[in-house]
Amino acid sequence: MLRANLGADFIFLYFCRRTIIYQTMNPRLHTIFAAALLLAASCQCSTKTDIPDGPDEPKEDTEFKRVALQSKVEKVQPMTGIVLWTDNSRNRTDDIQLEFSYMLYNDVCKEKDVFDWTPMDRLLEKVAERGHQAIVRFRYTYVGQKCAVPDYIKALPDYEETVGESEGATTYFPDWRCEELKRFHKEFHRRFAERYDTDPRLAFVETGYGLWAEYHIYDGPFIMGRTFPDKDFQAEFMRDMAEWFHHTTYSISIDAADNTYGPFQKNKDLLSLRFGNFDDSFMCADHDGYNYRSWKFFGEERYKTAPFGGEFSYYTSSDQRHCLDAEGMHGRVFEDEVAKYHMTFIIGDGQPRYQSWDRIREASLSMGYKFTVKDFLIKEDIARILVANTGVAPIYRDAYVAVDGVRSDWSLAELMPGEEKWLEFKVDGLSADSVVSIECDHLVPGQRIGFEADIEE
Repeated sequence: MLRANLGADFIFLYFCRRTIIYQTMNPRLHTIFAAALLLAASCQCSTKTDIPDGPDEPKEDTEFKRVALQSKVEKVQPMTGIVLWTDNSRNRTDDIQLEFSYMLYNDVCKEKDVFDWTPMDRLLEKVAERGHQAIVRFRYTYVGQKCAVPDYIKALPDYEETVGESEGATTYFPDWRCEELKRFHKEFHRRFAERYDTDPRLAFVETGYGLWAEYHIYDGPFIMGRTFPDKDFQAEFMRDMAEWFHHTTYSISIDAADNTYGPFQKNKDLLSLRFGNFDDSFMCADHDGYNYRSWKFFGEERYKTAPFGGEFSYYTSSDQRHCLDAEGMHGRVFEDEVAKYHMTFIIGDGQPRYQSWDRIREASLSMGYKFTVKDFLIKEDIARILVANTGVAPIYRDAYVAVDGVRSDWSLAELMPGEEKWLEFKVDGLSADSVVSIECDHLVPGQRIGFEADIEE
């Protein structure tokens, strides 16, 4: 900590210049000598205090009283953790907080510009009734199934689907030459954002093209501009999504890094948009190769503004069975990979068959944000709280530290992993019995954000 009275330092230097050492020194070294003395003097530390000075830290005030506070995060936190599908019979537990579902475009729209969101609302209601939030991914193409393009588009004379084989099954691919399909695709997402952007039942949105909307057709008739949208349209759509979604984050597959499919190498400006990534072969044997390069392409700090997620690898049945083993798999331990990639969620629908709920809970607690209240001070009607994010990712919705129900005006969404922040705000009626909480408006009934604390008076 720098000395407060710099005038004293210059007096100190003046007397140093009167010494024999200084007077006999080569004149060229006078400036260096003087600077070194000033630096040494300025680096002297003051007596340690409970609250050090700093740009975001309040100065010590002996009238403040420390309040004892004990708290543990023992339940999986909202918007984080291992994800089960919405139709999994084991999803009625607070050991998960997120449920995943594919959604079909033609379930919502059957006629031009007529959108019936009933299927989406029913899904969100069922998920919220279980005290969870949903991750949804609308898709057109699924191996072995018909294409989910609305019927009115399929009936157009300039629309012709491609029928091919993928993974040995007859699979239908949309015709991206059709201008109405392109228009519909954009209009659908604009209206989707208009309706659900602030809906607390919805945690995250995933989007894409190709098989399972995972941004590839690795097996089947891949024809750019026909079975897969051209890159100019993709770029236009990405820019539009940034305009439509202001609160809900949307994510695309890391496979979009491949120039075969994605527009990002051609349009580097797209990388500045706020979108997340998901990886549907997480923990696979060669994850350090293609997967890592794809993550890195999109930017290793992208997690600061949008979530990183994905699904455990299905490359082999062994991947699903052992991905959460405590000793790890393919030379990697899940928690280490979570920290490396700042993961917020992973779809692991099969994990209840292979792992105990204790292990699933433990793995989930390693993901996403984790808040720790490191100090709690009060004086009259002023509360001071030091809060840290000891997790691996930020929270992607506004959340606030509150005392007796009164919120700080600073959002914890700005608190990155490894960072801490002093908060000071006014609360009437403060006492040693005042209650600290973390409040967020983007939760469903039954959800609560916890925090760690071990503070003694």
